Amino acid sequence: MSILVFIESAEGAIKKSSLEAVSFAAAMANGSPVVAVAMGSIDSSALAQAGAAGASKVLHIADARLDQGIIQAYATAIAAAMAKEGAKTLVLAKSSLGDPVAARVAIKTNASLVSNVAELPNTNGGFKVKRSIYTGKAFAEVELTAETKILAIKKNAVTLKEDGAPASVEAFSVDFGANDFGMNITSTDKTTGEILLPEAEIVVSGGRGMKGPENWGMLEDLAKALGAATGCSKPVSDIGWRPHHEHVGQTGVKVSPNLYIAVGISGAIQHLAGVNSSKVIVVINKDADAPFFKAADYGIVGDAFEVVPKLTEAIKAAK
Repeated sequence: MSILVFIESAEGAIKKSSLEAVSFAAAMANGSPVVAVAMGSIDSSALAQAGAAGASKVLHIADARLDQGIIQAYATAIAAAMAKEGAKTLVLAKSSLGDPVAARVAIKTNASLVSNVAELPNTNGGFKVKRSIYTGKAFAEVELTAETKILAIKKNAVTLKEDGAPASVEAFSVDFGANDFGMNITSTDKTTGEILLPEAEIVVSGGRGMKGPENWGMLEDLAKALGAATGCSKPVSDIGWRPHHEHVGQTGVKVSPNLYIAVGISGAIQHLAGVNSSKVIVVINKDADAPFFKAADYGIVGDAFEVVPKLTEAIKAAK
């Protein structure tokens, strides 16, 4: 019996979080085929790359109306794909799109749904899943009892597989109902930047310790040297030093990178709630009593205006 994976795309490429979802499905498949489903206008060669992450086949619903990300239409399409493949398990990345889509698919298929899944399920004597709760401060074990199950996984829940063979791509058509496209997205404002925060493996963030927006260049230099995205604390975005889409924290973007570097950020609990899923946290602050040091894996007590340029040069030299 197949496991179905819903994959999201952006600018013609599969999102890394969705490739992780494919690898998650492959790790729990135990020999069962992993089939991905993709929506809208995306090239077949890009879809075939899902095979490297563990998919054997990709169902492509190339209806141009799906380019807008209409949630109800996506849910109808996924439910149809599950029926076609006889899939009783759906895996997808937890995201602003994945969350509402998963909820609607759960209603359509009478499925058990669990979100923020942190690791592979335990199938010894049932189907139990560990999920992150309280903004990453604790975990809960949830048992899924319905025949159909939907898992929305958090970033870094499993290591991304990259050695699979290219997946076959199969065109798939869906009979949409009149209500599936009962809304239109009239405009979309996208964040800019070479690397976006939700997908970043490394994030460099700055706080009020940077003293002003004119000093952000040294953080951008560090980020460029590391191939990282840039972020900031809430006070920095509130006073207009940086755009709001860079705000990392409980009320901003929650990130789960492999490396999070906080420069001149004190470490308020609201900021920590947005970064505590990071694998490694490095804090640079001249205040040795800054609360952030308690959450850090590594800390540097020093003036950021001296430490960061030296760190950047060392990274460039190491390359």
